[in-house]
Amino acid sequence: MEVVSMTEKSGKPRDGFAHGTGERDGTGYDVVVVGGGAAGLSAALVLGRARLRALVVDAGEPRNAPSSHMQGYLSRDGMSPAAFLAAGREEVAGYGVELLAGRVTDVTRNDTGTGTADFTALLDGGRTVRARRLIVATGLKDELPAVPGVAERFGRDVLHCPFCHGWEVRDQPFGVLASSAMSVHQALMVSRWSKDVVFFLHTVAEEELSDQDLRRLAAAGVDVVPGEVAGLVAEDDRLTGVRLADGSVHARSVLYVGPRPVPRTSLLERLGAELSETPFGAYPVVDPTGLTSVPGVWAAGNAVGFAEQVVHAASGGYRAAAAIVGDLLMTDLDTATTG
Repeated sequence: MEVVSMTEKSGKPRDGFAHGTGERDGTGYDVVVVGGGAAGLSAALVLGRARLRALVVDAGEPRNAPSSHMQGYLSRDGMSPAAFLAAGREEVAGYGVELLAGRVTDVTRNDTGTGTADFTALLDGGRTVRARRLIVATGLKDELPAVPGVAERFGRDVLHCPFCHGWEVRDQPFGVLASSAMSVHQALMVSRWSKDVVFFLHTVAEEELSDQDLRRLAAAGVDVVPGEVAGLVAEDDRLTGVRLADGSVHARSVLYVGPRPVPRTSLLERLGAELSETPFGAYPVVDPTGLTSVPGVWAAGNAVGFAEQVVHAASGGYRAAAAIVGDLLMTDLDTATTG
């Protein structure tokens, strides 16, 4: 765990992290935000501007780290994820938010005896901090198919989202690696960006595809190739083909895959948050602001769903923080009026 000063002796920012003071003992905050991606930083920006004492604890594991650019975020289209986060850190630090490089390893809910509760978070360096409210923006991890070459090329010419990367690779020869019969949807979607698409069934039997699947694939001009994929072929650090177990190679310059999303919900589970099972993992049940079933705990970004893009995550963080600002204000006003 590391606290990085926003300024060095030169006065210039360093990595966008800053010391914050918290309460006088340095352990108490109005809000602790777990996760410093788009959702967490967006929440922190709102909290800081609302003059709340906030701490962001970030493990430095953004989902989109393998990508050299992000797309579809108005005014930030094509910006690198690293530059986006650096700009966000600098902005929130300017409002007095403390940003801490580290990991929250455990969190407990403390009954205050007043009908409300606060939270104690344990950090990986042994430090504990307290918060009146909690935002969990821990995201998820993508587990890639165990095909040689996929992990090494992921984020470059092995991709998973046509909305994120389709324009940049448009009209190239695409491959789609099936992980289940649901991969048909991905093969159909990417045909919007290229008319040369091969759907590799890999470990999926052709009988698992419905008649409607086959009709749609044919109508989209997608070629279906049975047989397990053994690996990728690359030349001069560029994907050139997909090799099947029988030794045949299909020339492709882009391969779409369907990672298995693994939500990082361990903290929410420890707090007893209700989770909902989906085909893409178990996610917390939340209201429109991101409030979970645990009073005082909000969730945002990929912590609430696998399909949250950067722009959605930022919006979710904003909504959660705005709700907390109102929640804390009304709580304090009610306390003041009741003595």
